[in-house]
Amino acid sequence: MPVNAQILSTGSYAPSRVVENAWFNDLLGEDVDAWLRTHVEIYRRHWCSADESTADLAEHACRTALERAACAPEEVDLLIVATDTPEFVSPSTASVVQDRLGLSRAGTFDLNTACAGFVTALDAGSKYIQADPRYRRVLVVGAYAMSKHLNMHDKKTVTLFADGAGAALLGAVEGREKGHQASRLLTRGEFNTWMGIYAGGTHEPTTADSIAGHTNQLQFVHKFPKELNPEIWSNMALELCREKNIAPGDVDHFFITQINVNSIRETMDRLGLPLERAATIMHEYGYTGSACIPMAFDQWMQAGKVKPGDKVLFIGSGGGLAFGAALFYL
Repeated sequence: MPVNAQILSTGSYAPSRVVENAWFNDLLGEDVDAWLRTHVEIYRRHWCSADESTADLAEHACRTALERAACAPEEVDLLIVATDTPEFVSPSTASVVQDRLGLSRAGTFDLNTACAGFVTALDAGSKYIQADPRYRRVLVVGAYAMSKHLNMHDKKTVTLFADGAGAALLGAVEGREKGHQASRLLTRGEFNTWMGIYAGGTHEPTTADSIAGHTNQLQFVHKFPKELNPEIWSNMALELCREKNIAPGDVDHFFITQINVNSIRETMDRLGLPLERAATIMHEYGYTGSACIPMAFDQWMQAGKVKPGDKVLFIGSGGGLAFGAALFYL
């Protein structure tokens, strides 16, 4: 009988420091609170403390997921960390988290498709389980500490981006009726220079003395076409539904990148579905990149909104531009 990957448990974590919109009024010398509330519906966000970083966030979320599944650390066969704010350039953030959690038998790697990272990692982890019987438990976490890379005077970025982590423990199950059903990855690489952190790698190394041209801070270089995300998100959803011979209305819940609530609304309109089926957590957490989808999923799981037997669709997008979609039956 074929083996599939099912979601056994979830966990999430946000730093304790809460930054209200009003804080930016003083920082930037203008009323940004009203604009944020009206146009993107972000009211507050969580930022790391000075001594807190990506590995800390990932560790917290992973511990919760393991505890909820009563899974011992030595039972985990693989850890995948999805992030574009890594602990170090090298070695991997996953190696740090593996050591802290005591995952003594687990292989590890980091994965960077920016804010599409969690869905990409969910796809990869599922296929490890499907393809190789040695992988029975795969821990996947999206972690994001973008506050460390923000220009405190750039209104376009500093008011939107935030920190957090979300994890899912995948486990092997016989048969394909439950778990991972279908997935797609897509890249529009022509947009790779439009948004990102462009210093710190080999293209533009940073030194203690100087940085040439760019900084290691997040930059919006060009404004993206507003229809791009809703168009690609809805097309990916329709493609996966066609593959499984279901209608979009058969999907119970949608967990979509939380960069813009209006893009989520337009996507649901294109699919002919009510917004209530799509999680929106940016109001209290800001935009947490590769962490936002698993954070939203964990919140709805813990609130009892998501139940066994539900069909859920994860759709992520991020710099690059990278896109990923995955359909799961719980």
